[in-house]
Amino acid sequence: MCTGGVPSDHAPRVLHDFEPRTHMPLEPVDSVTVTTLMDNVTDQILADQGPARRLRPGSGIPASTMTEESVPDPLVAEHGFSALVTVVKNGHEHRFLFDAGTSPDGVVENMRRLRIDPASIEAIICSHGHFDHTTGLDGLIRALGGRVNLPVLIHPHFWRSRRMLLPGAEPMDLPTTSRRALEGAGFTVIEEQQPSFLFEGSVLVTGEVPRTTGYEPGFPPQQAWLGGKWEPDPLVLDDQALIIDVRDKGLMVLTGCGHAGVVNICRYARRLTYDRPLHAVVGGFHLNGPVFESLIPQVLADLGEMTPSVLIPAHCTGWRAQHAMAARFGDAFVPNTVGTAVTL
Repeated sequence: MCTGGVPSDHAPRVLHDFEPRTHMPLEPVDSVTVTTLMDNVTDQILADQGPARRLRPGSGIPASTMTEESVPDPLVAEHGFSALVTVVKNGHEHRFLFDAGTSPDGVVENMRRLRIDPASIEAIICSHGHFDHTTGLDGLIRALGGRVNLPVLIHPHFWRSRRMLLPGAEPMDLPTTSRRALEGAGFTVIEEQQPSFLFEGSVLVTGEVPRTTGYEPGFPPQQAWLGGKWEPDPLVLDDQALIIDVRDKGLMVLTGCGHAGVVNICRYARRLTYDRPLHAVVGGFHLNGPVFESLIPQVLADLGEMTPSVLIPAHCTGWRAQHAMAARFGDAFVPNTVGTAVTL
């Protein structure tokens, strides 16, 4: 498995490719707002920048040690990701939840602080099956009164039992979402490997993403329980992204962890939409840690060729990659934090 840049005298090695059954122009939307409900970072004094506004939490909470007997109710961060996607088209607004964070109540508590009604969500998209993107469904069920009645869109590999096997360490099991629990709560589970649409053909879920760069390795330490034994499962084929075409601007791509590789994802987004220009990329780029940090120069070079106007890395992107993006992309780079709302 290639973990560095691709030598200039060799063609990129295709790791996993296929022809999608759908090539369909997206219906453009008038605007889209991505509000970060959960991320690894919280920063209440981070300034607004470009299309990003930093939302502030609501009223205070009791604190008997304060003279005023209260303090502001702060947004919480955790190692996970969740975003509320608000789409406006022809005067109609629709809201979708993309991922749900790593704790049962973190996302719903941040929604409360930001005065966002969980009942306004029309559908849920899970980028992949890792628990730091799905556990918050537990709190959402309780916030909605125990009966959800919402579609949740996943890839068939979402349910796989998995673990991480790191050199010199014991295997670490990764908690797995329960199909029985989701269906019992009222979710309509929609499993799709190929691209699928929401909101009158204006919101595209990629489904499985081809791996064609040859250098984005997926998640090498991952194993899955297959055929009665642990087998390598490095590609994380359930990793999917969200694509929206913003009128007069181009594509907005939203990723979870980006295990498919952010370059693979963005190239596939253009491939699915008849080569529409890439305007913005938001979400996890998975460039942290020694295996992935060596990829940063190649990833940024290939992203640069697609000339995005907005880059908002989050979650598992890593500080080295973020510093490199800030240096390379200038004002197009926007740091993320819990409570950031990006309107395109």
